[in-house]
Amino acid sequence: MGLRKATEHGGLRRIEPREYTRDTEGLVAQLQDADPSVRRWAARDLAIHPQAVSALCAHLAHEPDHSVRQVIFTTLGCLGGGDVAAGLIPLLRSEDPGLRNGAIEALSELPEDVAPHIESLLRDANTDVRIFTLNLMTDLKHPDVNAWLARVLMEDHHVNVVAAALELLAEIGTHAALPALNVARQRFADDAFIGFAADLAQQRIEAP
Repeated sequence: MGLRKATEHGGLRRIEPREYTRDTEGLVAQLQDADPSVRRWAARDLAIHPQAVSALCAHLAHEPDHSVRQVIFTTLGCLGGGDVAAGLIPLLRSEDPGLRNGAIEALSELPEDVAPHIESLLRDANTDVRIFTLNLMTDLKHPDVNAWLARVLMEDHHVNVVAAALELLAEIGTHAALPALNVARQRFADDAFIGFAADLAQQRIEAP
């Protein structure tokens, strides 16, 4: 069989330069790419780039693709640290439920990082922020959770916040919270639901 003559198209393929570099700067730049799959891979690869935390947190509010958001939350959870907690906490005020719930889930996995913010969040003027803070405490593995809940029962003036704290105590409460339950009963003596929720929480705490 004879050798075929090389044609003008048979040479080596031209190597195109990378559109993005693979360092932190290049990966952060990919977060602005029009292709969601490019943004998703960039968010995943940034899990070993702690210096990208602020860029990732800032991008969340503008990211339209749910799957990209989820990867960013996962990456931030892997990175952890005080900067991650500080960057996610403002999302508790978001009007976007998906964004807000993603922040709650991510923060609940960072107990030591979020703990320094809990008391100020529970004193926030916004009732919803206080309730969302209680929501993230549902899975927050921190020894002060019951003490924080007890303070809500004794000090918060909004019935919905106290009700949310009672519902959480029914799930994770300890005997140390029982005095605060009695305080809540007295403070909201005219509210039948608070009485019911306090009784239920006490029954579950005292159950063998």
